[in-house]
Amino acid sequence: MRLPEITAAQYRRITTVALVAVCAIVVTGAAVRLTNSGLGCVDWPNCTKNHFVASASFHPQVEQLNRDFTGLISVAVAVAVLGAFARVPRRRDLILWSLGLVVGLVGDIALGGIVVLSDLWPPFVMAHFLLSAAIVWDAVVLHERAGHADAPGTLVVATRVRDLGRALVCVAVVVLLTGTIVTGTGPHAGDQHVKRLPFLLEDVARIHSLTVWAFLALTVVTLVTLVRTGAPRAVLRRATELCALIVAQGAIGYAQYFLGVPPGLVLVHIAGALTVWVVALRFQLGLYAHPAEVDQPLVPIAS
Repeated sequence: MRLPEITAAQYRRITTVALVAVCAIVVTGAAVRLTNSGLGCVDWPNCTKNHFVASASFHPQVEQLNRDFTGLISVAVAVAVLGAFARVPRRRDLILWSLGLVVGLVGDIALGGIVVLSDLWPPFVMAHFLLSAAIVWDAVVLHERAGHADAPGTLVVATRVRDLGRALVCVAVVVLLTGTIVTGTGPHAGDQHVKRLPFLLEDVARIHSLTVWAFLALTVVTLVTLVRTGAPRAVLRRATELCALIVAQGAIGYAQYFLGVPPGLVLVHIAGALTVWVVALRFQLGLYAHPAEVDQPLVPIAS
């Protein structure tokens, strides 16, 4: 069966849906943990040993809904892959990046099963989140590449800004990593009986805070450098957005710490961390200009 052809613009919209979907599953997964529903389903892939579907109880239902939502995400990823093959013109780079989503999602689902079977052992929970962040990175790159022609990019900023952009992404990874350590040490384990990492919460929170401050300082240096070197307005806008988001995210982090880590604010903080990650990636990718790709007229398929 031949796939129906789609335009480059149509495929870009598909990648937008895929990006939103993989970000959403990270937030819903966090909601499972914050409602203490991480072991609502004690088995995998079944919810319990003898039942695939959860009971009517609250915690099993929350975990079951998250698993069902993962199925919907799988559909969005599958459509992104099929769309890459149906796109006119077909591009090898988009096919490979879309297949990367499949590999990442399969690995994430398997790791999610290990998390449940290990009774939410913190290192596995941390790895689960970091792998999800890697899938988001893949989705961001796919979305950005789908928005322009497959041609070498031209650097539109000074080389030192390019280096700063790479450094920003590396520091963002460190911020995410230290954040998972705080999560593995803190009170929201996903279940009240789960063992936590053997650290003092105050100590790991302080280390995480220092990495955020370093991230903010590097972003400010980047922004100042952009202004002094006369960078394009679009690049300046992305850098400004990143700076503002880091400040807001830092404020939420301090608020949740001093308010006793309320679950609702933690969920906002996780969503904010994901948003900062996406914007940091888009800033680095936006340092290069690529020729636009004009949609080609689709030729009707003969019946």
